[in-house]
Amino acid sequence: MTTVAQILKSKPERAVHTIGPDTTVFDALATMAEKNVGALVIVDGAGRVVGIVSERDYARKMVLMDRASKETPVRAIMSSPVMVVPPSRTSAECMALMTENRLRHLPVIDDGDRLVGLVSIGDLVKDIISEQQFIIEQLEIYVTGGRG
Repeated sequence: MTTVAQILKSKPERAVHTIGPDTTVFDALATMAEKNVGALVIVDGAGRVVGIVSERDYARKMVLMDRASKETPVRAIMSSPVMVVPPSRTSAECMALMTENRLRHLPVIDDGDRLVGLVSIGDLVKDIISEQQFIIEQLEIYVTGGRG
């Protein structure tokens, strides 16, 4: 089974985009658009993860509540506390965690509580599909006796 550490190493873009809790929602959305991501990790001055803000948070907590994005800080709409995982967690464990808690993103934290990555539901689905394709190929080789 693939670990989160292996998934992070295989990602073409490994950067985790972060902002502070006082950043305006408007600026957070601009950053998401610029970086082409669906969520940003919110970190405090010491670099600790204190929240996460996503497009879903914007839709549900800004638009539907008629708030002004240029005046509202992300701390007002971020999801907190944040569920995090260590790099040793498996893709299956993350998938179960995300499904049970209706999450789309999991920040990855090392032993020193340092943010080392972010896995999305898309990353996990891609990994699981790749694993299943490998198993299928191996079974085909076994069944055909190595004859293609």
